[in-house]
Amino acid sequence: MNILILGSGGREHAFCWKIKQSDLCTQLFIAPGNAGTAQLGENMPIDINDFEKVKEVCIFRNVEMVVVGPEEPLVKGIYDFFKNDEILKNIIITGPSTYGAQLEGSKAFAKDFMKRHQVPTAAYGEFDVNNFVEGIEFLKNHSLPIVLKADGLAAGKGVIICSTLAEALDEFALMIQQSKFGEAGKKVVVEEFLDGIELSVFVLTDGRNYVLLPEAKDYKKIGEGDKGLNTGGMGAISPVPFATEHFMQKVKERIIEPTIKGLQQEEIDYKGFIFFGLIKVNEEPMVIEYNCRMGDPETEVVLLRLKNDLVKLFVAMDEQKLDEHMIEINKDVAATVVAVSGGYPEAYKKGIPIDFAYLENPEAIKHIDEDGGVMVFHAGTKQEDGKVATNGGRVLAVSAVADSLGDAIELSKSILKEIFFDGMYYRTDIGYEFVD
Repeated sequence: MNILILGSGGREHAFCWKIKQSDLCTQLFIAPGNAGTAQLGENMPIDINDFEKVKEVCIFRNVEMVVVGPEEPLVKGIYDFFKNDEILKNIIITGPSTYGAQLEGSKAFAKDFMKRHQVPTAAYGEFDVNNFVEGIEFLKNHSLPIVLKADGLAAGKGVIICSTLAEALDEFALMIQQSKFGEAGKKVVVEEFLDGIELSVFVLTDGRNYVLLPEAKDYKKIGEGDKGLNTGGMGAISPVPFATEHFMQKVKERIIEPTIKGLQQEEIDYKGFIFFGLIKVNEEPMVIEYNCRMGDPETEVVLLRLKNDLVKLFVAMDEQKLDEHMIEINKDVAATVVAVSGGYPEAYKKGIPIDFAYLENPEAIKHIDEDGGVMVFHAGTKQEDGKVATNGGRVLAVSAVADSLGDAIELSKSILKEIFFDGMYYRTDIGYEFVD
């Protein structure tokens, strides 16, 4: 079948790499894609939030499956657009309805859903301009630190952890009264601060059944030792050493299964990924957030360990037959280290040429197979005058599979040492707390 992937990051390149391996994949198209995806399929230079343009591609290219990478098209209703269109309605699409996508698109919706279905999460309150004064009193009587979250999508910047009451009151006013995060922050969810260690858990659901994918842990901070500003993710590892069988059983029983059951009870149309952003607090799992798509850079390690044919899983998802599939996972360890542009996550330049020196030595890189290897996933890159140049903050995610975490990280870094662009930076300590 002809398959269209929407997105342009490392996650989408990883999807391309995995989907291209399927016997069911005839032709692969990526919109808009990057310099890496162009090596695996045909890039289509369109705005993925322009659904009419996406429709044109689907018709012109006889697309039978659409894999949605980022959250924005889902929150804006691409699933409903397809299912309500006579021409598109039979195309398989990965993702929930607009209503279901509120699990990510609205923090208040997600917290209320968790509360209704007894999914463990931080205590919270939600406030807007209409109960602003009540919110002030809520803050004054709350323990510190305290977490403020913009209700809507804020490009990963809508969460503020406040250590003093003065800071909390200032940020609360900025968000609601001065639109610090625009429309996304007109409603604010105020949460208790949870102290623990985080991980990401992923399922693919058909609305009734689900399959559990490999878990991962990503590293958000720009600096070594997990310090500095938050980013979209500087690296990730899988499996997660503290996600023991006993812990994951708690995750399934207390979080995943009540969530899937809640979708059924509320008759929410949901066929796609659910990303559970979790935190382990005193050995117990709690939900920080839901996302309605795969994570980035977690996808770049999760898919390296998934043995199943991903396209067959998507077909089963569409037919609500995921209960007929068993997930097979590579027992080795995967790690990815992200190379970013100088200045990221603040101001940075684009259009800087990238030199892939390792390509001049065929023996320098061993591509992924049953015995491990390395894959360089492009993120913020573009083809420019026949060469590859930077086109974003996160530029490349160099991912490796090996027998141990230390070996996987060293394998990734050995290739990163053979990649050069002006201002290039990457963390050398991804997975540091789990490596002896």
